[in-house]
Amino acid sequence: MQPNARSIARDVDVGAVRRLLRTFPVTALTGARQCGKTTLARLFKADHCFDLENPADSASMEQPLATLERLRGLVVIDEIQRQPELFGLLRHLVDQKAARRFLILGSASGALLRQSSESLAGRIGYYELGGLRLGDVGRAACARLWLRGGYPRAFTARSHAEAMLWLEHYITTYLERDIPQLGLGIPAAALRRFWIMLSHYHGQELNYAELARSFGMSDHTVRRYVDILCGTFMVRTLQPWHVNVGKRLVKHPKLYLRDSGVFHALQAIDTAVALRQHVKLGASWEGFALEQAIRAISLPAERFFFWRTHAGAEVDLFWQAHGKSWAVECKFADAPRMSKGLYAALADLGLAHLWIVYPGSRRYALTARVTVMPLADVGALWKY
Repeated sequence: MQPNARSIARDVDVGAVRRLLRTFPVTALTGARQCGKTTLARLFKADHCFDLENPADSASMEQPLATLERLRGLVVIDEIQRQPELFGLLRHLVDQKAARRFLILGSASGALLRQSSESLAGRIGYYELGGLRLGDVGRAACARLWLRGGYPRAFTARSHAEAMLWLEHYITTYLERDIPQLGLGIPAAALRRFWIMLSHYHGQELNYAELARSFGMSDHTVRRYVDILCGTFMVRTLQPWHVNVGKRLVKHPKLYLRDSGVFHALQAIDTAVALRQHVKLGASWEGFALEQAIRAISLPAERFFFWRTHAGAEVDLFWQAHGKSWAVECKFADAPRMSKGLYAALADLGLAHLWIVYPGSRRYALTARVTVMPLADVGALWKY
């Protein structure tokens, strides 16, 4: 039976949001457009809902104090970045200690966090919703999730062709409607060309000066465009981890398109056969597996790094938690083995454990501190 977007249980995300709602008077649910924020919010059976893209709801907020002060229970406000003046009002309302909580939804992380952090400090919890996880759809759907990406409507489309058509329209809508609504005066055609060029750097170190020369623009403009794509959940940059080990280390960030379906649409990869034959096959797998791992570990984005020396030793993902250092290496291989680079990472980074995530089905240990893990098992990383 063909799944639909509303029938897919997102238990991990529901549990995380529910914990925040119990702890904070205001919970902010952020994430890219169409990633499922509104569908998820409906599961909490709000007493009052406002969608600020709906003209009627927007009009009711012309006198927001009069509208909100009388309400009790759970109040959901969708697309709150369209009325940033509400953040100051929310502080006033939650300080009244009335029997109400707010769940606010937004599609622009940078703007939303800046607007809310000052006025709601100590009163707000944040949760970033990504696309569908492999754990949401089941390991049998791994190939589909990789090709189509995690946007529910792309994943549940009746065919790959329909999914790619949806993704193409999603990209166009993002460029022609969402970016102007954020007050960013960037021509859609120019940002599309830049985004396509950026997709060629997927899984690679990002040299801003090199990219600026290739695109014929200033370093400042390149950084601004990348910041916009990061702030609207389209792109992820990982900073390099520096430790004093007496080695020459890479200093440029590493870049990934966060959704594998969007990456494939920008690269004109529209079938599983085309993906298997594409020069970016390995990079596509790395980005997909890495995003699934980051979602499973569930730490703030700034806690993740990559590590690489100029001699070639590297790990794709590095983080610290519980007083220890951990790492993940993503390998598109049938049977990954140890390498000099992995031995170097274990020693230089002092890793408690390193997981090699691969597309196979068998889990096995290479050493006491290195485990080969199927992507289907990556949800277990949150335990460490």
